[in-house]
Amino acid sequence: MKNTKLSTFLTLLLVAFALFGCKEAPQESMVHQAAAIESGDECHLCGMIITNFPGPKGELYTKTSDMTKKFCSTRDLFSFILDPEYQHQVKEIYVHDMSKTPWTEPKDSYFIDARKAWYVLESSRSGAMGKTLASFVNESDAQAFMLEFGGKIYQFDEITMAML
Repeated sequence: MKNTKLSTFLTLLLVAFALFGCKEAPQESMVHQAAAIESGDECHLCGMIITNFPGPKGELYTKTSDMTKKFCSTRDLFSFILDPEYQHQVKEIYVHDMSKTPWTEPKDSYFIDARKAWYVLESSRSGAMGKTLASFVNESDAQAFMLEFGGKIYQFDEITMAML
């Protein structure tokens, strides 16, 4: 009788391990880094060659793909992000910090988290699609840019499709 109870107990214990012990750990979301913009890269929104134009660029990753979506301007980037069809799919977003890189040829080593950036809209500086959003990591840099080139300062969450 002892053997029967022991073997029943061991069987139940094995079943418990099989049911609960093999449970997969929750998948952690992977954080991507900004990718270099290559000379032949096309804008995800308009198809233009990104490096042919001045001003800040943008790129993002969606929750469903590891492929980088690159944009020739911050204006095109925001047009994609604010589109109701895509806004819930966006994961990481990057823009150039224009206080550290030349307007005419932004350097990929100066990408910053777009959600934490400060933006100057309606300045006299143009990007790939005409007016664009100048992006900065610090509000003070955005203010200095605004004093020189005009415009208004906004944070990421304040930007709407109507502003574009």
